[in-house]
Amino acid sequence: MARTISIGCQDFEMIRREGYFYIDKTVFLSEWWEGGDCVTDYKAA
Repeated sequence: MARTISIGCQDFEMIRREGYFYIDKTVFLSEWWEGGDCVTDYKAA
């Protein structure tokens, strides 16, 4: 059965209750912050 990816939901209890797919990006964000990388704002043409 396919699961819904929750985008922007901050309520972890609801994510678990509704069975949404959750991706923990804690390590990614920590490495990005400490690495001082730039963020690019992409806009489709």
